[in-house]
Amino acid sequence: MSGKAILVAGGAGFLGARLCEKLLARGDHITCLDNFQTGRLEAIDHLIRHKNFKILRQSVTEPVTGEFDEIFNLASPASPPQYQRDPIGTFTTNVLGTLALLKYATEKGAKILQASTSEVYGDPLVHPQTETYFGNVNCTGVRACYDEGKRGAEALIYDFHRVHRTNSRVARIFNTYGPGMDPDDGRVVSNFIVQALRGSDITIDGDGCQTRSFCYRDDLVDGLICLMDAQGPCSEPINLGNPNEMRVKDLAHLILRLTGSKSVLTFRDAARDDPKQRCPDISRAKSILNWQPSTPLEEGLIKTINYFEGKVGRALSELAGQL
Repeated sequence: MSGKAILVAGGAGFLGARLCEKLLARGDHITCLDNFQTGRLEAIDHLIRHKNFKILRQSVTEPVTGEFDEIFNLASPASPPQYQRDPIGTFTTNVLGTLALLKYATEKGAKILQASTSEVYGDPLVHPQTETYFGNVNCTGVRACYDEGKRGAEALIYDFHRVHRTNSRVARIFNTYGPGMDPDDGRVVSNFIVQALRGSDITIDGDGCQTRSFCYRDDLVDGLICLMDAQGPCSEPINLGNPNEMRVKDLAHLILRLTGSKSVLTFRDAARDDPKQRCPDISRAKSILNWQPSTPLEEGLIKTINYFEGKVGRALSELAGQL
């Protein structure tokens, strides 16, 4: 069989679906594992007839069967509304799911990449965030199910590496956006674009001065592939994201300009434990992987807006037809 046999856990998610596409395009054989709690069949529907694509509908916490050379573990709700909807499920998906895949990888000698998150840094007191920073996480707060779930998963990864020499690597993913986002996922980019296209108020948590950095989906997925393809075990986590930082309210104004929307900004109480600053130091990714994002924010936002225009326009037409 030419190409690698690759398991993508969470392969029907926003990042997972694009990862499946790119891996198929280079000739790999892909098994998409997803229980479709937050993943969407719509995201991979165009791949189903591909001869090298299979769907394994199950929880990542269940034992995996089959023979795989590599495993990408992206299985987890990723936006605050999603992961807070079922906090116990979120935590167990991250910890027990990672444990199940680590056991498989260790037994079969497969490489495994863990999609971790910038949330492991919590509300950071160090800026920008380097991989050596231990973070400032509220371990009992409403976001702990995700933050601590990902931190626990990282702990398992490195213990398996130390004890069993499991060939593993960890990507700490910062805010990512692009076509394929779920309009209702609760992320700031999708929220603002959908609200702008509908002519609704742009709702901002807090005063909008909190900062984020936004990486285009294709750039981020390319980074994941680079990390998996790196030779030998990667003994330290690697930040993947865009180091260009901006205030959330400035993002809202940019989206208003790009959409031509007449929506207005409204402010509400800040979300609990919402980080005030979030920006990656990607020096390690540049030096080890020769990777950095290349898509300018406006270019990526225009592509994302075009994607959402189709979805929002259809939804509004369907609603009008029901009235």
